[in-house]
Amino acid sequence: MSADAHDIDPDPDLAWKQWHEHRVAAVSAPYGPLALIGTHWLADYPEGRIPAVPGRWRTTGAGVTLTAVAEDGISLDGEPFTGDAVLAADESRPSHSRIAAGDVRLVVIRREGEWAVRVFDPASEARAAFAGIEATPYDPAFVLPGHFQPYAQDRTVQVENADGRARGLGLGGELSFDFDGATHRLQVAVDEDDGSLWAVIGDATGGRSSYRFRFLRPGVPAWGSRGTQAGGAPVVVDLNRVQLPPCAFADHFICPFPPPGNTLPFEVTAGERRLKAALATGI
Repeated sequence: MSADAHDIDPDPDLAWKQWHEHRVAAVSAPYGPLALIGTHWLADYPEGRIPAVPGRWRTTGAGVTLTAVAEDGISLDGEPFTGDAVLAADESRPSHSRIAAGDVRLVVIRREGEWAVRVFDPASEARAAFAGIEATPYDPAFVLPGHFQPYAQDRTVQVENADGRARGLGLGGELSFDFDGATHRLQVAVDEDDGSLWAVIGDATGGRSSYRFRFLRPGVPAWGSRGTQAGGAPVVVDLNRVQLPPCAFADHFICPFPPPGNTLPFEVTAGERRLKAALATGI
């Protein structure tokens, strides 16, 4: 979303409601984050056999080699597969994964040189129990003008991840905005494909009335606008659209925690807050 998108939106409240509905539909889709039932690091299975995952999986210099027999019931690119195939990391959505075993999709990932297989099952317990996302209705007070200043060189900081390991988080610049009489700054990543910004943030509600941390996606800075100055390019910081990280929906994601300085000192009582509790049935 560009910095001017909110200025031309005739009904920002309706736009937020549509965004929220789209988010609920996306996370509860058959192969959305609620469907993830396992992330298996191949280094933990030197023999190549992952419990409850068909096939044999081994890392090689070229990627991951999958060996399958007919009894495994694996398909590759929509066709029954037996034999050996060398696989690179799958960058497509899980619903378009090259590898399937019945309704289950198998996705190869790579993180800092380590390979893993993710398993997405539309019949997962988390998907069946999903009751919705608790979100605060749109509040114009949380739509803030901001500026993005890129770093002279991209940086990588080590941050703890949801699985307890520390990994590198790439950062491309600093996002600044004012709220409640003070200027706040966040370290943000920049998407290489479209130039949009992305930040992992905490705030004073984290772990209390909201999930412990959330994601902020401000959109693409307006580099071509007349407001562009030495201080950076304008970008709208809409805290109404902070969203839950994937690990809020399934324990098998490895979401990064906020980097140093990215925990805001005020309460972000906006956007997605946490999962709704499933109502008990019966007496």
